[in-house]
Amino acid sequence: MKIAVNSKRPVNLDLRTIKLPVTAYTSIAHRVSGIILFIAIAGLLWMLSTSLSSEAGFEQVKACLQNPFAKLVLWGVLSALLYHLVAGIRHLVMDAGVGESLEGGRLGSKLVIVIAVVLIVLLGVWIW
Repeated sequence: MKIAVNSKRPVNLDLRTIKLPVTAYTSIAHRVSGIILFIAIAGLLWMLSTSLSSEAGFEQVKACLQNPFAKLVLWGVLSALLYHLVAGIRHLVMDAGVGESLEGGRLGSKLVIVIAVVLIVLLGVWIW
């Protein structure tokens, strides 16, 4: 059985020239933030376990978090958490039937970006 393929269709393999809608960027970022959280959970659980094991363990984690690089990593992980949370709330709102249209989806994506950026900046101020 041979499948007919239109050989005259345009082929664009240059990913730099493809213009994605804002909804695609928020969806991709939501997936990436989920992967970051999945990977980072091991370190977060270690910090929790160590800090709760003893007073010395708490002091060890506290000293570790005084390092600027550790603060940067923590800010990145918590930023991923905030973005994932905001985008997840958007999905829950859409599951309730709000913002399911094309324009509603675009507006929701723009709101996710704005709210997440504001929260991430406030998180950075809180950490430092």
